[in-house]
Amino acid sequence: MSSEPIDLAAALASFDDLWDPRIVARINDYDVRVAKVAGDFAWHSHDDTDEFFLVLDGELRIGLREKHGEREVRLPRGSIFVVPRGVAHKPSATPAASILMFEPAGTPNTGDRHDELPEHITTTTGRALD
Repeated sequence: MSSEPIDLAAALASFDDLWDPRIVARINDYDVRVAKVAGDFAWHSHDDTDEFFLVLDGELRIGLREKHGEREVRLPRGSIFVVPRGVAHKPSATPAASILMFEPAGTPNTGDRHDELPEHITTTTGRALD
């Protein structure tokens, strides 16, 4: 990891892949990841970890399947939200958004349990920033 400041705009400009997070920093055992997103992801959950989202640009929507039923949260630019461990969720953005996430290193983006993955989604634990 870099010992210099990271320009998030430059980091995001360095790739075009959607739903394919890049690791921009590591803090303790957590990855700080940025991603470009558009359209729908897949329903999934992380059994052992919460998932932190910060919207850097655009608007992110996150569908949640909770005990009382389904709901959707809308996150405009500058908003944060934490999906609790074990809660099925489905991020989406129309037309597009840029996000920052905190997750334990090695956490797959598609979670521990997920619905069928669409062709545009690849399971990854984050890629190094070029």
